Amino acid sequence: MPQSLPLYRLAALTLAPLALAACASGGKELPPANYSDTPIAPSEEYTIGPLDEITIHVWRNPELSADKVRVRPDGRLTIPLVQDIPAVGKTSTELQDYIAGELAQYIEQPIVSVIVNTPEGNFTQQVRVIGATPQPASLPFRANMTALDAMIAVGGLSEFAAGNRSKLIRQDRESGKQVEYRVRLSDLIRRGDASANVMLMPGDTIIIPESRF
Repeated sequence: MPQSLPLYRLAALTLAPLALAACASGGKELPPANYSDTPIAPSEEYTIGPLDEITIHVWRNPELSADKVRVRPDGRLTIPLVQDIPAVGKTSTELQDYIAGELAQYIEQPIVSVIVNTPEGNFTQQVRVIGATPQPASLPFRANMTALDAMIAVGGLSEFAAGNRSKLIRQDRESGKQVEYRVRLSDLIRRGDASANVMLMPGDTIIIPESRF
């Protein structure tokens, strides 16, 4: 007659699968990315950051315009007649209004347009991917960006990545607090599960842990 297991071992064997299931399914999850044909409008206007490349056009005054000027690390830029323009933190509209106000000292009713060619430096407008990935990076956010877009940009998951234990850290704009979500990157990248793809927002950080051995 087989010897019965001690009660504590029987309890451990009974509870272990439940504990594993709880670990696998725990954490908030975001809804799947929307693949609708209708474009999603951007939620907010881009604010200029250090090292952004911008073009400034002054109507009927090409000599005052600046093509592909880089915002300096100190957050300022210079164009003909106007030096040390504070650019960081301004939207394109705010910057063009500021420049027009400065140029009004020299020309009558200046009309200024500002275009951000290459967004580089504003961390609140970037998505960061760190951890078990071949190329951790800060990526410029673009409208309708998804977790799949970010993972393609960083080269996917590394060999020992625990993709389904990844976390997405997001700043809640109403409360100002950080909110943590679970993202199933292994299901997305290695199994092609489209339901695991989620929409990203400016300032998101994706953290990918390594497998536990």
